[in-house]
Amino acid sequence: QPYDMEVGAGTFHPATTLRALGTKAWAAAYVQPSRRPTDGRYGENPNRLQHYYQYQVLIKPSPPDLQNLYLGSLKAIGIDTDLHDIRFVEDDWESPTLGAWGLGWEVWCDGMEVSQFTYFQQVGGHDCTPVSGELTYGLERLAMYVLGVDHVMDMPFNDPSAPIALKYGDIFRQTEEEYSRHNFDGANTENLFQHFKDAEAECQRLLAMDDLDPRSGKRIVMAHPAYDQCIKASHLFNLLDARGVISVTERQAYIGRVRALAKLCADAFVRTDAGGYQA
Repeated sequence: QPYDMEVGAGTFHPATTLRALGTKAWAAAYVQPSRRPTDGRYGENPNRLQHYYQYQVLIKPSPPDLQNLYLGSLKAIGIDTDLHDIRFVEDDWESPTLGAWGLGWEVWCDGMEVSQFTYFQQVGGHDCTPVSGELTYGLERLAMYVLGVDHVMDMPFNDPSAPIALKYGDIFRQTEEEYSRHNFDGANTENLFQHFKDAEAECQRLLAMDDLDPRSGKRIVMAHPAYDQCIKASHLFNLLDARGVISVTERQAYIGRVRALAKLCADAFVRTDAGGYQA
């Protein structure tokens, strides 16, 4: 299921970021609403949005035929690889705020990026052993190809013959306009700076607590609640970036602060059962 927080990509979901750590096998697939405040274009750009949907797949360890599985998935949704120019363009992936990187490729369909294909090498400063295979699908862009539509807002959102036929723009154009204004001009920067500090402090506080929970008597490391605060800090940084109130030097410092939180969360997760901890 999607994660119920504001994230910049499906990769931020703990089912990907945290579960890529440790040695336990894992597989997950889910749709994730994603927010990138700086990508807002007031609903006018044909394929760029500040809020959009990704389909995220993570398989650990990565299967040897992952590329063929991906190409098969395109055919399954109606994209004929004989008719469309599908290219794998080398583009090693990196998420500075997550302290993560991987060997990867952008997947282009007729010249437009529609997916990212990555073999995770490191997350939160931890080497990924075994390596996970990640597929990230840009759902709106893929749907535009399947439906033969040139502008995202013109895509049918339901059956065009339905009693109330809706297009993507009927549902999302107004919110794209409103959030574009909010992200670039409306968000209260004083509050954003304070909320960032609060999220940072809470993440650190949770992870500094003793592993032994006095109420249950169990060893409970709060990796996920702390990671929620890391996610919040990341989104708040993205909003501050969109508002244009962070200098180039400050920007790197903020990225470093979020990355430090992600590393703390990764350190905590590998001390849990799901992360492979053995007493």
